[in-house]
Amino acid sequence: MKTFHNQIEQILIKRSSENAKNSMKKFFKEEFKAYGVKTYELHKIAKDLIIDLQSYDKDKIFELCDLLWKSRIHEQSIIACDLCHSRQKEYTENDFELFDYWINNYITNWANCDTFCNHSVGDFVMMYPQYILRLKEYAKSNKRWVKRASAVSLIIPARKEFFHDEIFEIAEILLTDKDDLVRKAYGWMLKACSESDQKRVFNFVKKHKSIMPRVSLRYAIEKMPPELKKEAMSKF
Repeated sequence: MKTFHNQIEQILIKRSSENAKNSMKKFFKEEFKAYGVKTYELHKIAKDLIIDLQSYDKDKIFELCDLLWKSRIHEQSIIACDLCHSRQKEYTENDFELFDYWINNYITNWANCDTFCNHSVGDFVMMYPQYILRLKEYAKSNKRWVKRASAVSLIIPARKEFFHDEIFEIAEILLTDKDDLVRKAYGWMLKACSESDQKRVFNFVKKHKSIMPRVSLRYAIEKMPPELKKEAMSKF
């Protein structure tokens, strides 16, 4: 897999540009290592790799993903996310420990957190619902990206009407978190839940709006009718 990793590095270097790199940095406040390859190009590169690597088993693909994550370079992490998700039908319970390791050690910004957790972790917990307990543990973490992972992993499951009870439990845990990116994440999770459970999300917002951060509240009610938005945004 090291050969493929080297080839990916060369492809990314060849397609990079300083302008794209400088433009990307505007979206990240934390330290950000990147070549300067646009996101749509990354997904195209990953799509080609998925075809080229289709004869390899899942363990080999995950070995390559691990090398990509370890680089701590933005573009490599996004390709790792796509490669991992390409094998989602083959996920087994044992894979969670590797996913957990990546989340705790290599996720460094909202982009690779959301790309990995929206898709790979979201699909995993729908396949193995008992692992929702690990997401509840994530919500209590002292690490920014682990806390964000607890919420964004449930965006797609929420839209498919999975885990609504647990979603509200996690929202309660994160309710007054000081981190803006965690606040936005659980607001986004509630917004996804509101697509099929609007009344419950509205009641949650009404109950907690005196202490709920405004950014979380605005995200949560974004898809609600104007009259509900107005009531939710009114003073307590």
